Amino acid sequence: MGYNIAIDGPAGAGKSTIAKRVAKEKGYIYVDTGAMYRALAIHFLKKNILPEETEKITDACKDADVSIGYVDGLQQVYLNGENVTSQLREEAVGNMASVSSALPKVREQLLELQRTLAREKDVVMDGRDIGTNILPDADVKVYLTASVLTRAKRRYAELKEKGIACDLEQIAHDIEERDWRDMNRETAPLCQAADAVYVDSSDMTIEEVVETIIHLCK
Repeated sequence: MGYNIAIDGPAGAGKSTIAKRVAKEKGYIYVDTGAMYRALAIHFLKKNILPEETEKITDACKDADVSIGYVDGLQQVYLNGENVTSQLREEAVGNMASVSSALPKVREQLLELQRTLAREKDVVMDGRDIGTNILPDADVKVYLTASVLTRAKRRYAELKEKGIACDLEQIAHDIEERDWRDMNRETAPLCQAADAVYVDSSDMTIEEVVETIIHLCK
C-alpha cells in the first residue's frame, strides 16, 4: 500500500503547483486528476458535444481511453493513445471538464485508474474530491484554497504571460461560477474532508505552502 497525500480545493488555488513540489520533495509520484478529466473533456469537444448535452457526454465515454505516463518524471496524459498534455490548459477544455466531471459515468471512467495508482505507489494526488471520495483513507489530507481575487489575479498573470488577452473581472466571475458548480454538483461535490487540514494560500508563498504540507507527513 502506497503513502497517499490528498490535496483538494477550488480552481486556481495552486493545487497542481503545490502537489508537484511536494511530490518532488518526497520522491513520490504526482497524479493530477484534473488533467484526466480535462483529457476526457478534449474527447467530448472533438466530438463537437456541448457542455449541456449530458446524454451525449455519457455516451461518448464508451470510446474514450485515458491513461497517464511519466517522461523524465513529468506526468503525461494520453487520450486514446495520443499525448494531449499540451491541450489540457485551454479555457474551453477547463469549462467542459468542470461540467462533465459532475456526471457519474465520467467519474466512474477514471476512478479505478486513480485508486490503482494510489494502491501501488506513493502518490500526491490533487483534485476536487480526493480526500472525500477517491482516497478517503489517505495518510495526509489538505484542503488548499485562496480568495477569489487572489486566484483570479494568478490566472490573469498566467494568461498575460502567454500573450492572451483577458479581463480580470471576467476571470473572477468565471472562477465564482466554477466554484458554485463544483460545490453544488450532485456527484462528489467539492468540500473539505472532516479530517483535512485547511490551508489558505492567499498570503503564503509557494515554499511556505509546500513546507506546511510536508510538515504534516510522518
